[in-house]
Amino acid sequence: MTAEAEREERDGGHEAERLPAAAVGALRAEASGILEAAWRELPGGEGFCVPHAITYPWQWLWDSCFHAVVWARLGDERAGRELRSALADQDDDGFVPHLRYASGANPHAALWGRPSTSSITQPPMYGHALAELVRAGTAPADDLVERARLGLRFLLERRHRSPSGLIELCHPWESGCDDSQRWDGVLDGAWTPELWFQAKGDLLLSIERSTAGAPLRNPAFPVASVGFNALVAFNALELAAVTGDASLERAAGELVSALDARWDPSLVTWRDDGSTAATSGAVRTLDALLPLLVSPRPAAFEQLSDERAFAALCGPRGVHAAEPMYDPQRYWRGPAWPQLTYLLWLACTRGGAPDEASSLVRSMVAGASSSGFAEYWDPEVGAPLGAVPQSWTTLSWVMADS
Repeated sequence: MTAEAEREERDGGHEAERLPAAAVGALRAEASGILEAAWRELPGGEGFCVPHAITYPWQWLWDSCFHAVVWARLGDERAGRELRSALADQDDDGFVPHLRYASGANPHAALWGRPSTSSITQPPMYGHALAELVRAGTAPADDLVERARLGLRFLLERRHRSPSGLIELCHPWESGCDDSQRWDGVLDGAWTPELWFQAKGDLLLSIERSTAGAPLRNPAFPVASVGFNALVAFNALELAAVTGDASLERAAGELVSALDARWDPSLVTWRDDGSTAATSGAVRTLDALLPLLVSPRPAAFEQLSDERAFAALCGPRGVHAAEPMYDPQRYWRGPAWPQLTYLLWLACTRGGAPDEASSLVRSMVAGASSSGFAEYWDPEVGAPLGAVPQSWTTLSWVMADS
């Protein structure tokens, strides 16, 4: 079946609105140029893109997985090389650090307790990235596939579980949504940026680790994020789809069942689990809709195109518009994040929500273009926030080109 036929079958014959070819071509040129400028060649055939040369001059795990998705769509062999580099410092037990200081000295060794990497992880987007390589016609090396399988197995089998059976985070940084309002229940007192900054440093000290140093649980941060769990399940299913690993598929299915039990129809979102979740785990944030990747729900899809909820001109908003703390310019309190937009676009395209998928493409391209391919931006007007340009915003071209 051709890619176009697959799209028509998925969308029920719906003809999605597409950007003009010239606009897509301009996005492609911009994306390619950003990745080329960000590329760092390493000895031994390794290499990776720094997310931003000044703000983020090292290698981040899920950033590199998103780069690999774009490299694969560009038909560039650096897709596989970037993934290999991202997984190069994996522990024997499967743990994958979220940060590698591969192209320079580690100025944070005392913070992490490791000489060349961090000591926590990030969402395991390598399952999806490897599946995208296969879909692009590239067969990744067996050892690279095995590294990805071990990384997922570490999370599925060794991480501490919440009472509902969800995998717990060891640190808010592991979620990729660093200061999400959904983690505020762990703070003593009202939220402030200063409180969160202090808390994030303190929380590294309370992580319980394996004898080799892998993070297993954090009694001071007993948060089972539905967004993180959805990404673990999704990546396990993606990897299983191209490898035929039935045990990985079964483990992902069990996690999806646990996620389904966290659905709250009154709030039209999923609720986190854990002892801190009672106070903040039901806040309507965009990352809490990531279970749409593995459990499509029409009511949740509709939130993405509802201007009273998440939809905005350059959105989607990172926090529901009706939440009291919604702030379109404050870090993780409302701005649009391109990696989350991409993931929810995937959920829409695969879950039978073509109108919402088209809406996400339009707002993503508007935001990326208005902000100069920023790290994140104001969803209402597209004003740039964070680093500019940021390499993962090249995902906007992948969406526009699909």
